[in-house]
Amino acid sequence: MVCFVLVFTAPITALGDELFGLGAAAAIESALVQTIAAAEKSVVAIARVRKEQSGDSVRLESRPDPFGRRVAIGIPPQPTDPNFVPNEYGTGVVVDRRGLILTACHLLGEENDTYYVTTSDRRVHRAWIKAADPRSDLAILSIDGADVASANMVPIRMGNAANLRKGQIVVTLGNPYAIARDGQSSAGWGIVSNLGRKAPPIADEADASGKTTLHHFGGLIQTDAKLHLGTSGGPLLNLRGEMIGLCISQAATAGYESSAGYAIPVDATFRRVLDALEQGREAEYGFLGILPSNLRAEEIAAGLQGIRARIVRGTPAARLGLREDDIITSVNGATIHDSDSLVLEVGRLPVEAVAHLGVIRNGTRQTIDVVLSKYPVRGRKLVTVRPDAWRGVRVDYASAFLEPDQPQHFGLPMTDEAVVVSDVDQNTPAAQSGMKRGMLISHVDGRPVRTPKEFQAAIAEKRGAVQLRLTASDPSNSLLIVPPGS
Repeated sequence: MVCFVLVFTAPITALGDELFGLGAAAAIESALVQTIAAAEKSVVAIARVRKEQSGDSVRLESRPDPFGRRVAIGIPPQPTDPNFVPNEYGTGVVVDRRGLILTACHLLGEENDTYYVTTSDRRVHRAWIKAADPRSDLAILSIDGADVASANMVPIRMGNAANLRKGQIVVTLGNPYAIARDGQSSAGWGIVSNLGRKAPPIADEADASGKTTLHHFGGLIQTDAKLHLGTSGGPLLNLRGEMIGLCISQAATAGYESSAGYAIPVDATFRRVLDALEQGREAEYGFLGILPSNLRAEEIAAGLQGIRARIVRGTPAARLGLREDDIITSVNGATIHDSDSLVLEVGRLPVEAVAHLGVIRNGTRQTIDVVLSKYPVRGRKLVTVRPDAWRGVRVDYASAFLEPDQPQHFGLPMTDEAVVVSDVDQNTPAAQSGMKRGMLISHVDGRPVRTPKEFQAAIAEKRGAVQLRLTASDPSNSLLIVPPGS
C-alpha cells in the first residue's frame, strides 16, 4: 500500500504568523494594562477656580427639568459638587503620602486663586501651593492637613530618564479637557520620539525671547503620545509603571493640537528641584556670568564646536579667569554646540557647583574650573519656607538680584564679592539700623563674605553689636552697626 502525505506549508505558516502576532499584541496589551493599573492611583485631577469666578460673578447654571425645559439653578455647583465642571484644569502626581502633589508650574494662576484636587477614590480636597519654581516649570500642591489621613495618597514610583531610548513605549495619564475630573485618569500611549528637545518659545511682555524655562534650551522628552489640554502635570511612564517624565502640553492650544508632545525628564536636576519644592524651599540654579554668542560661520564650517564668551564683570566667570573671546567647548565633559546648550548645561548645576569648562584660548585648549553663583530666576517664585533671619535681615547671593544683561541694579555695581540684603523685617534691629533691601554687604566685623554660607558663619557667634561694611557708591554710608536683638 502506498500512502501519500500532503504537507500544507503555506497555511500552517500563515496560521503561525497569526498566532505569533496575536500573542505579541496580547503581551503589549497586558503590559499597558499593568502599567496603568500600577500608576493611576497616584494621579489626581486639578481644578483651579479664579477669584472672580466666585460669588455673584459666576454665571448661573441651567439644567433641564423633568419635562425637558431648562431652568436656572440659583446656586452654581461648588468645586466639591460632582456636577462642577472647571474651565481651568490640569493633572497632578502624588509624590508623598503627606498629601504632596507635583504638577506643572504654568498651571498655577493668580495669588487669590483656589485649587481643588480629586483623587482616584473620587474624593475632592482643597489644596494650596507649597512651592513653585518657574524655571523648572515644577510646583508642589499640598492638600489640607485635616484631609491627609482620609485621603488615598499613593506616591508614584520614580524612574530614571537617563536610560531612555528612542522607540521605547511610554504611557501617559492625565485629565484632558477635564473629562477625568472625577479622579479617574485617562490614559494614552506612544513611543519616545526624540530626546533633548527644546520647548517651543512663547514670547510675552516679561521675556521677548519666549524662553522662560530651562526647558526652552533643551532637555525635554518628545513623544507621539497625544497630550491634549489638561494633560500638563501628568506622568509619562515606562512599562514598569515608573514615572520618567512630567507631561507639559504647552505646545497645544484649544483647537490647535500638536502632534509633538513634551515631558520634563526625571533626572538629577528634576530630583534636586523636587526635593527643594517638597520642603517648601526655593529651587536654586548655578550662574556663570557670561553672555554667550554662537561661533562665526567659517569657524563652524571648519568643524569647531562651542560658543564665544562675553564676560559680565563682577561674576564668577570674570573673577575666576575667563576672558573675552574665550571659546567654551564643554561643561563637565558635555559638548557645547551652541548658546542654548551652554545655558542648559550650566543651568542643570546647583549653586556653588564646580563647572569644569573646556576652553580654547588663542588656539590652545585648556580647562578652567569656575565655582558657580546663583542664577537670577525670572517669574513668580513661591515658597513657604524661608531661611532664618538674623536680627531681622536675610541675605542672598548678589547675582540672584542682578540681571545678566544689565551692569547695575539697585544703583549698585554688579559684584560677587558681597551678599545682597534680600529681606528686612520691620521693627527689628536690622531695620532700626537703616538696613534696606538691595544693600550689598562685603564684610562682617572686617571678615569678607561672598555667599550666604559665609555670612552665616561670620555672624554665628556674634552676641553684641556687629559692624557691616557695605559696597556702595557713597563712602560715607559704607558702614552699618547692627545692635543685638532685645
